[in-house]
Amino acid sequence: MADRRPLILGIGGSTKSDSTTERALKVSLAAAAVAGAETAIFAGPELGMPMYSPDMGERSPEATRMVDLFRRCDGIIIASPAYHGSLSGLIKNALDYTEDLRTDKRVYFDGCSVGLIACAGGWQAAGQTLAALRAIAHALRGWPTPLAAALNTSSKLFDTDGGCLDLSSKFQLETVGRQVVDFAKRQIAYERTAA
Repeated sequence: MADRRPLILGIGGSTKSDSTTERALKVSLAAAAVAGAETAIFAGPELGMPMYSPDMGERSPEATRMVDLFRRCDGIIIASPAYHGSLSGLIKNALDYTEDLRTDKRVYFDGCSVGLIACAGGWQAAGQTLAALRAIAHALRGWPTPLAAALNTSSKLFDTDGGCLDLSSKFQLETVGRQVVDFAKRQIAYERTAA
């Protein structure tokens, strides 16, 4: 049987298409694709979903697509701008929809690698945001990658085509993408031999 390519989901940014955080996410997803993954992205205006409510049975088309991607992904990269010292409400709301996975065979992100990216106008907010994202990844039973990307957006990081101008940021983003894929491939191989 041929090896299955892992599906890596990238989620993040703001409702503004092509935000700095979304550009960072795309660099990381591109590295994941080079490492052999299939990738999908959920970003920009798609993030403008209704606030998560467990009592609401109907889901918007965007929420339905995102929850389906949550179910199918082998790894996830979460990229958040730092708003007032933590992750944005949009990203937290999106992650709250994982509650729809609570009764699935694979609960939440159990066994999934989770890469983390924080974009902030300073180092303190980036560090705090990564700490919050790491705590959320653990709460969702995910496996955060050893390296997370902390980007200081107070200087220009990307060119007009989305290319990363800062070598340190590029290294961090690409490493996060590769680490998510590496762990996902190992998990797929383990599941195949354990079956």
